Amino acid sequence: MKHNALTDVDGIQVGHFSDEEGGTGCTVVLCPQGAVAGVDVRGAAPGTRETDLLRPGCLVQRIHALLLTGGSAFGLEAAGGVMRYLEERGVGYPTLWGRVPIVPAAVIFDLPLGKATARPTAHDAYQACRAASSDAVAEGNVGAGTGATVGKALGIEWATKGGLGTASFNLRGLTVAALAVVNAFGDVVNPWTGQTLAGLRSADGAGFLNTMDILKKGGAPLISFNTTLAVVATNAALAKDEANRLAQMAQNGLARALRPAHTMADGDVVFALSVAKEESTKGELTTLGALAAEVTATAIVRAVVQAKGLHGVPAARELVYATLPLGSEEEREA
Repeated sequence: MKHNALTDVDGIQVGHFSDEEGGTGCTVVLCPQGAVAGVDVRGAAPGTRETDLLRPGCLVQRIHALLLTGGSAFGLEAAGGVMRYLEERGVGYPTLWGRVPIVPAAVIFDLPLGKATARPTAHDAYQACRAASSDAVAEGNVGAGTGATVGKALGIEWATKGGLGTASFNLRGLTVAALAVVNAFGDVVNPWTGQTLAGLRSADGAGFLNTMDILKKGGAPLISFNTTLAVVATNAALAKDEANRLAQMAQNGLARALRPAHTMADGDVVFALSVAKEESTKGELTTLGALAAEVTATAIVRAVVQAKGLHGVPAARELVYATLPLGSEEEREA
């Protein structure tokens, strides 16, 4: 693992625009050589753009970028900035009248944090493109994770700071990586121990409440201020139907690290990218899907571990009762 990030997949670049004062931002994933892409929309409250064309049977076979953004539905207009950046560089789907960049996008609802009127614009997304590189990816309060929060069953007053995380895995030259923006209704748990890492804080400050317990008692209104977004990428060659299957299998990572996941109050979306050119075998897809779920869960954990408090919402690392999981920055430095 070169960076333990999405950029460990050759041909992928990541860039952020962050507005901490406004409590929002956007993250662009560039694949200027094109990538076969799939998508799985599992949440009931999604905000998306150009996801239908990723399904098997649709004309366009390769995309050129993805945009993950804050600002709720307002943020979708920021994708125009990514299109402009790519058009200026001659990247896009060829037509008789010029190239048209294909840029699917998905949003999180981050309006309660910071300024509700602060939303990423096309200019902001263009700046994220200019900042994009294949280097290590900044995590925590950056890009689309700037205004993210988790554990909102009793309102944002008792939430914990969410954020953006990334992870990768290499198996004999086969690389699978993920990037996640975590803005969940539920709690983030360590998939390996079941311990709550971030989520609904108790009023006495003694620890975290269990969102599932509150749901079982019928005491949690479904507040629709949520969504977890993820991108999984691989250097393995995939056909379009296989990329869609990979996105579906990667959703298992959300179910492992978020409790609950895929609720009526979440807009959970997973994109899958293959930057290779040749078709793969079905046998590889089983391994790819298992690894994709694993790195997605890890990216979700890293998003809350690397986050910092913002606008009165504390982060897990700032709470005295929080124990950071394996792979955290603190453990690596120990």
